[in-house]
Amino acid sequence: MEDRPVRLTTIGFDADDTLWHNERFFRLTEERFAELLAEHAARNDLSARLLAAEKRNLKIYGFGIKGFILSMIETAIEVTEGKAPAATIEHILEIGREMLAHPIEPLPHAVETLQALTGDYRLVLITKGDLFDQERKLAQSGLGDYFDGVEIVSDKTPETYARVFARHGNGPEKSMMVGNSLKSDVIPAIRAGSWGVFVPHDLTWEVEHAEAPAGEDRFRELAHLGELKALLASIDGPG
Repeated sequence: MEDRPVRLTTIGFDADDTLWHNERFFRLTEERFAELLAEHAARNDLSARLLAAEKRNLKIYGFGIKGFILSMIETAIEVTEGKAPAATIEHILEIGREMLAHPIEPLPHAVETLQALTGDYRLVLITKGDLFDQERKLAQSGLGDYFDGVEIVSDKTPETYARVFARHGNGPEKSMMVGNSLKSDVIPAIRAGSWGVFVPHDLTWEVEHAEAPAGEDRFRELAHLGELKALLASIDGPG
C-alpha cells in the first residue's frame, strides 16, 4: 500500500456477472428445461413456476446452481402432477452437472482493472453461493492472485459488508463495493457506510432487481469495469 492519504483503502468486488460470465448459463439451462417439459407446460408458465420455486427455496438451499437444480426438479414434479419419469429427473441432474463444470470466462476489463488497482488498494472478492462452486470458479478464472481476501457468504446484507470491510480493511467508510446487483452489491454496501458502484450486466436474475438508490452521495453507476480506475481517481484525488 502506498503512503498516500487516500479516502478509500479497500475495494470489494462481486464475482458472478461482475468479473466473469454466469447468468447466461442459467438462461441456457432454463431453455433446455423448457424443451424437456414442453408437453406439460408452456414456456412462460414453466419459467414463472420455476422462479416461484427458486424464491421459495432460497432460505432452504441458498444461492447457486445446486439450489437451481433442486428447484427445477421440484417444478418438473409439480407440472407433471407427480408423474415426472425418472429419465426426466436424470436429464435435469445431467444438465445441472454440466452447469457445475462450465468453463469460466472473465468479462471485458476485469483483468486489466484488477491489475491496475493491485497495490493501491486492498482487493476483496465478496460473493454468495455454494462454497465449492464459487471456489472452483475463482480458481479457473485466473483472478485469484489479485485478491487480498476472499469472502464467500450466504447472503449480502449491511452487516455482511460491515464485517467484511472491518476484517479486510479500515471499515466500511473507507471501502467501496463494485457489482452488477443493486439489491445485493450496491444498496446494502451503502447502508453499511461504503461506496456502492453499480456495473450493469445484460443478464441479471429477476431476484436481484431493485431501484437505484437515487440521491445517495456514495452511489455511482459505470458503463463497464474499465471506468473504475478513473472513478477512484476522482474520489481519492491524484496519487
